[in-house]
Amino acid sequence: MAKADDAELLEVGGRVVRISSPSKPYFTRGVQLRKIDLVHYFLAVAPAALRGIVDRPIVLKRFVNGAEAEPFYQKRAPSDLPDWMRTVTLSFPSGRTAEEVVVDDATGLAWIVNLGCIELHPHPIRTGDLDHPNELRVDLDPQAGVAWTDVRAVAMEVKALLDELGLVAWPKTSGSRGIHINVRIEPRWSFTEVRRAALALARAIEKRCSMATSKWWKEERHGVFLDYNQNAKDRTTCSAFSVRPLPDARVSMPLRWDEVMTCDPADFTVLTVPDRFAKIGDPHARMDEYAGVLDALLEMAARDEADGIGDAPWPPHFRKGEGEPARVQPSKARASAARKKTEKAEGEDSDPAATAVTKKGRRRPTMPLIVIAQSSDKSAAESGLERWKLDHPEVAALLAPDDVLVDRMRGSSYVWYRIRVNLRNVPEAIRPAEGVPDPDDGPTRTGREEKA
Repeated sequence: MAKADDAELLEVGGRVVRISSPSKPYFTRGVQLRKIDLVHYFLAVAPAALRGIVDRPIVLKRFVNGAEAEPFYQKRAPSDLPDWMRTVTLSFPSGRTAEEVVVDDATGLAWIVNLGCIELHPHPIRTGDLDHPNELRVDLDPQAGVAWTDVRAVAMEVKALLDELGLVAWPKTSGSRGIHINVRIEPRWSFTEVRRAALALARAIEKRCSMATSKWWKEERHGVFLDYNQNAKDRTTCSAFSVRPLPDARVSMPLRWDEVMTCDPADFTVLTVPDRFAKIGDPHARMDEYAGVLDALLEMAARDEADGIGDAPWPPHFRKGEGEPARVQPSKARASAARKKTEKAEGEDSDPAATAVTKKGRRRPTMPLIVIAQSSDKSAAESGLERWKLDHPEVAALLAPDDVLVDRMRGSSYVWYRIRVNLRNVPEAIRPAEGVPDPDDGPTRTGREEKA
């Protein structure tokens, strides 16, 4: 290892990788870690970390200002890509294309970590076949207030069903509050078919387990959400051994199934995982040997459709799918239906002034949701929520954990956070009106100011 200006030069796999600003703080609120510490972590677990990303296009999620600042997503390969790094042309649902980075070895891994990529976000495809995923991803996303024991119980229910269908499942902690379950599959099905299989799986688990839900809209969810849309084209989740931006530098940890019901996600961090890997290796080392088929899940999907259970909502940036229900929040749909019914009963369609009044209230949902805060800084939005609770202590005392909805909104190259409160448990007489969000620096602000 040599130094060059404010950089360290590491020899990795026979090549030299320049690590810029190696002493830059990346974690300071809990553990104390510099950028170079994270590079050394990934090199220590490289044989296993590469298993989830090698030969796959990868979205660069870059924490350029450390793990405690907002990251940004970069789909296109940087212009200063080394000549030994390769790319592949990927097409998106929008019709656009981009050259995305492909990591083939530990040298490439160290190079993208230097860019701030501590979460690794590969697509579920290999470069030899960009249209047919070789992985089904089951993302267990617990809603607010859901206990870790419930997440684990749902994971075991998923395993039981996959066992029945002859599919081998590989669990890992998400590195946050959830569990990811990956299934290697033969690359024979399109993204649409893999998503259809994932939706059938989610609905089957929902029927078998009262703690599970397949509902897309947050206001309808409870318990643990099985996010079937993670299998839609252009969606990615963090792969095994990724580092999550939590104060303890927690890692998305591959597990054996006999560890699931006893593990604590907090045990797996940048400081502890290298020793675990050195002692027991990678629990998912044989994953590629068990590529399964989706026939049984697709048969379940066909039965659902025959019973009148059609498609479920897609992510907002996708074209509306055939058979997909209206892509609108259920509360807004009910409000719109009620408005139209009132218009018809009162003859308001013939009165432009009355119609204008009606349209003014179109966004008033029957599910009493109000926006509290929105910001590109999650902690700032959360601070706004706490200020709102202090201003409305009587109302705050009546809220259930899942009445607070923290929406992570993703744009083309940025993320922002919106916090809403569902006042369903608050008597109408004391429900506060929706005011100006505090803070209010989300991208919808400009549109509201223009209307004002």
